[in-house]
Amino acid sequence: MRKIYPGAKEALDGLLFDGMTIMAGGFGLCGIPENLIAALRDSGVKGLTVISNNAGVDGFGLGQLLETRQIRKMVSSYVGENKEFERQYLAGELELEFNPQGTLAERIRAGGAGIPAFFTATGVGTLVAEGKEVREFDGRKYVMETGLVSDLSIVKAWKADERGNLVFRKTARNFNPMMATAGKVTVVEVEEIVPVGSLDPDQIHTPGIYVDRLIVGTFEKRIEQRTVRQRETA
Repeated sequence: MRKIYPGAKEALDGLLFDGMTIMAGGFGLCGIPENLIAALRDSGVKGLTVISNNAGVDGFGLGQLLETRQIRKMVSSYVGENKEFERQYLAGELELEFNPQGTLAERIRAGGAGIPAFFTATGVGTLVAEGKEVREFDGRKYVMETGLVSDLSIVKAWKADERGNLVFRKTARNFNPMMATAGKVTVVEVEEIVPVGSLDPDQIHTPGIYVDRLIVGTFEKRIEQRTVRQRETA
């Protein structure tokens, strides 16, 4: 099966529809699928439910889709770097499902593993647990969380071979590997595609069986918060 496509637009062709659920990898601006997000913006698809740790920043990453009002609902754990995200939510223009960060990661992993639900102690006795089943195990209460799956997962990796086996680089690994397993279709953008056999099998993070389409992207790699040490005065 042909996996390599010439660009993001071509890789998303035939996959998009209004009201779909999309998982988008990355943490802040680290390891986000920049090219595929831009192609989603340009496609005009709307009414999206987007599962992502956060929504980028104003004007970049998923923030672009908020500005164009293509996102109906976010399933996230953090919203602090995006003023438009905050504004839309407080104005009742955007639906938001908050998750503790570890719970969100496990919900995605569970969805990819075919696990429909699991119990966790995180959130018991808080707003997180409202409306959810709570059980007691060995004298401690746990809240039931459901696994997450998506119609489409968009993922950013460092390298891939021609069969779609993926290697992630350091912190950019974040949510991407779990999301690759939890999408009904997974489209990946990478910095380099190498011949089959070039990657050490022991270093492959995501097997190509999870990857449906693959592109080589160009990346801006913005820094979300640049912090430097104050210069000492004489």
